[in-house]
Amino acid sequence: MRLGQIVVDCLEPSRLVRFWAGLLGGSPVDREHGWAHVEPPGWPRISFQPVPEAKSAKNRLHLDIDVPDIAQATAEAVALGATPRGDVQTDEQGSFQVLLDLEGNEFCFVAPR
Repeated sequence: MRLGQIVVDCLEPSRLVRFWAGLLGGSPVDREHGWAHVEPPGWPRISFQPVPEAKSAKNRLHLDIDVPDIAQATAEAVALGATPRGDVQTDEQGSFQVLLDLEGNEFCFVAPR
């Protein structure tokens, strides 16, 4: 068994796929029926499925993305349209920064110890 793809429900797949392609690499692909996807190097495919409703609550699942420099990665994500939520946090596992993508989906940049 292996993880084949991650699917994100969203209002604007074509817009959101470009954000994630800019963040993680890969080429955005617009598909039939409003879907889109990107295959970032070293990641499973991330697909974006159109849904009629906006996100209304906290994610039940989010991506933790290992980065060598949280401040630099955050600045690059903000330039693409991400919004930081709170400050960098540190615990026994390392440090992390929570961010929101263009539709409010949470993800974290993580610098493990």
